Amino acid sequence: MSNEDETPQPSETPPQPSETPPRSGTPENRLRRELPEEVPAAARASSEEERHDADTGPSLTGRQRLVKGVWPPRVSRAQLIVAVLLFGLGFGLAVQVASNSDSGSALRGARQEDLVRILDELDNRTQRLEDEKQGLEDQRTELENSSNQAEEARKQTVEKEKQLGILAGTVAAQGPGITLTINDTKGTVKADMLLDAIQELRAAGAEAIQVNGVRVVASTYLTDSGSGVKVDGNKITQPYRFKVIGKPQDLEPALNIPGGVVQTLEKEQATVTVDRSTKIVVDALRPAKRPDYARSSSQ
Repeated sequence: MSNEDETPQPSETPPQPSETPPRSGTPENRLRRELPEEVPAAARASSEEERHDADTGPSLTGRQRLVKGVWPPRVSRAQLIVAVLLFGLGFGLAVQVASNSDSGSALRGARQEDLVRILDELDNRTQRLEDEKQGLEDQRTELENSSNQAEEARKQTVEKEKQLGILAGTVAAQGPGITLTINDTKGTVKADMLLDAIQELRAAGAEAIQVNGVRVVASTYLTDSGSGVKVDGNKITQPYRFKVIGKPQDLEPALNIPGGVVQTLEKEQATVTVDRSTKIVVDALRPAKRPDYARSSSQ
């Protein structure tokens, strides 16, 4: 076969793909087919409300919510006590009002004679109350007076006790007086001479006496003891110093009278000095002694 017999085959040009591919074959269409369709926002909100209503139950009206908040009541102990007190107060006021209403209506319907009798009874009762008031006031006055008298008696008792304590030597004392000093260098002063000085001072009004640290009382005694003197058993030595509380204008002249204590002691070659003072302190004390036989006769 010759070449001429061969029929030349026309050249076929392969078809060119289109520049815009079909819509169904694009990746975007495939993604749309795979994702669920978009739900509108209003539909989503409605769905959420439905789910909320399904969880919380049916919706309540305003009255139902008010009833639900009030009942059942939640009462505390304090509220219960206040409620009981208010109830009692209200009940009492109601009873009082009812009583007043009954009494008022009764008086309005009473006769004149009954009203006069009621007024008389009220006057009598008022008078009795006034008498009782006056009696109570009198009793109060008596109690106040008795209390004042008792206080005054107590003060007088305390003062009397102090005075007796001074005389008994159980308490210290101070006041104006004199100091009598006797220097006995020769040792010629005896106990009886000192006792005379004590007696002279008492007679002149001495209220408290102390000799060399020994308190002189009603039962004091003096004795000779070698070169000294004993006062109530306590030995004292010269110089003998007397501290005396009393009126100095009476005590000093009583010692200096002619033939008195000062002249007698000077005859025994003793030196005697008397000094006045506005304040003499007698601080020597004696223990309180209870009598063995004597007893108070006052009942």
